[in-house]
Amino acid sequence: MANRRIRPERAYEPKGIDDLDLRILTELQTDARAGLAELGRRVGLSAPAVADRVRRLEETGVITGYRAEVDPRALGFPVTVMVRIRPAIRELQRIAEIAEEVPQIVECHRMTGDDCFFFVMHLRTVAELEPILDLFTPYGHTTTSLIHTSPVPRRPLPLG
Repeated sequence: MANRRIRPERAYEPKGIDDLDLRILTELQTDARAGLAELGRRVGLSAPAVADRVRRLEETGVITGYRAEVDPRALGFPVTVMVRIRPAIRELQRIAEIAEEVPQIVECHRMTGDDCFFFVMHLRTVAELEPILDLFTPYGHTTTSLIHTSPVPRRPLPLG
């Protein structure tokens, strides 16, 4: 199959975001450690002009943070698990509360469908899985999948 890139229609245009902001955001998604002078060089602006734009993007909540992405396996967490949860009646809020308390859970999403929650966690061993799942079973039904590989790595949002 040919490598195709699907270009979504721009049905929703964020207010106050121009093409230059999108270029800045693309560069920051690629390398958030780039200094303002380097970022300015890449997009054709001075460092102070880029700083003003980045500050505005932060203040308006477009940029929500900067972080280092680490490989959990390199830090002793070789087991990645995805869990879907179908809460019991009137237990929806409890699922979110438990997920917040479990440090191994690195993503938690409320979603539509039969399963109302989806979360991802990283574990040191498979043996850690059962006690964590046992926290949820009184409040709903869990479906668990262990991740073998991730053939498409995490990538930046296509802004262009």
